[in-house]
Amino acid sequence: MTKNLFSAHDSPDAHQELSELEALAKQLDAHPDFKVLRRLIPHKVFQSSPPERTLSKGIILDTETTGMDIEKDKVIELGMILFEFDPQTGVIYKVLKTFDQYEDPGFPIPAESTAVHHITDDMVKGCSIDDHEVGDFLRNVSVVIAHNAVFDRAFVEMRWPIFEDYMWACSLKDIDWRGEGFGSAKLEYLVYTQGLFYDAHRADADCCALLELLSCTLPTSQQPALLQLLESLNQPQIRLFALGSPFETKEVLKQRNYRWSADIRSWHRTLTSEKELEAELSWLKRNVYENRKAVVEVERMGGKVRYSQRTGEKKQVPL
Repeated sequence: MTKNLFSAHDSPDAHQELSELEALAKQLDAHPDFKVLRRLIPHKVFQSSPPERTLSKGIILDTETTGMDIEKDKVIELGMILFEFDPQTGVIYKVLKTFDQYEDPGFPIPAESTAVHHITDDMVKGCSIDDHEVGDFLRNVSVVIAHNAVFDRAFVEMRWPIFEDYMWACSLKDIDWRGEGFGSAKLEYLVYTQGLFYDAHRADADCCALLELLSCTLPTSQQPALLQLLESLNQPQIRLFALGSPFETKEVLKQRNYRWSADIRSWHRTLTSEKELEAELSWLKRNVYENRKAVVEVERMGGKVRYSQRTGEKKQVPL
């Protein structure tokens, strides 16, 4: 059964109490020695007057799992929010539907994992995530968004291959949080900066928190956070592998932000434009291969491949 991700404070007594507490919170907020955090109350409607053009549908997705190993661990909770947005402005309009279901992994949940997300064996016993509902939820969706999509995409594609057919964006990597003045890109911290707190590390709560965050205006660029995320979908993602690079150049490569890939024994770096690739090929030729003949590998990844365990279009390029 799908749970409702939204809670309500609808009774008159509750409204009265909240009004009184809000008055006290504003008094504290006005003092320079205090900062008040308010519990995040998920929105169902962000903007009530949509533009006279077609809106798009997106999904906020989060998983909780038995562990970090894609080969042996399993999804035990899947949370999703289907929402409507303007692809030209990045303005979020409303939530269309929510989804949150448990699944029994078939083996005991490790204690260290339960300590993080507080999901127990009793909570998932006999549960199964409805595959048909998952497929129905994805209908006519233009983008799937996760905070740390490298993790979530790998797990959901293993369980539901249908996710391979969609464009993905990562709110952790595709928004320049540091350039916008934030000290960390952790979701819980980013939500704190908006004066809000929530029960983190549960799929449903993390989805609500991320949607709220993406509706905010970024302080430096003064654009909706969602818009910066969407713009990343149109940027090429190119992975450059320095095949056969001399051992003595490893420190030079590390300083250049290359990372070691043990499975293919090669240093690699991710680039975001053809111009950047051209400059990097020239740099490698001069500084790593010292103008000797060499071959590197270029992997181009679109939105349907990036952040997945799958490979993009690869091509070997002589220097």
